[in-house]
Amino acid sequence: MAKAVEGNTVRVHYTGTLQDGTVFDTSRKREPIEFTLGGGQVIPGFDEAVSGMTVGEKETATIPADQAYGPRQDELVLTVPRSNLPDGLSPEPGDQLQMTTQDGQAVPVKVAEVQDDAVILDANHPLAGEDLTFELELVEIA
Repeated sequence: MAKAVEGNTVRVHYTGTLQDGTVFDTSRKREPIEFTLGGGQVIPGFDEAVSGMTVGEKETATIPADQAYGPRQDELVLTVPRSNLPDGLSPEPGDQLQMTTQDGQAVPVKVAEVQDDAVILDANHPLAGEDLTFELELVEIA
């Protein structure tokens, strides 16, 4: 059987869990994810785990944080004065917002804390710093 190699377009079903067993995402109730191996479309550890698999093969792979979404970065936690927020915005902890960088790029952020005169925003990816485990099934090599 053919093995998935860099440059192949593959379709993969997956279930991703955190170290405590919490499921953070799964494709099982929708179409499998489709991507090109080595194309930078998925986290590096996911690419590596699928490489070499054959159609129908199932595998469990644990991907360390540095091969997933990287470590948490304290410099991505920002204190923003309430006066800098749009009028009428009443953020609550856990809210997802979007900031725009000076060059116009949109950056998703999470409200970590709300203070009287400021809001603490976290621009880290929600899975940053986490080792991830994926149950994988290679469905197709195109």
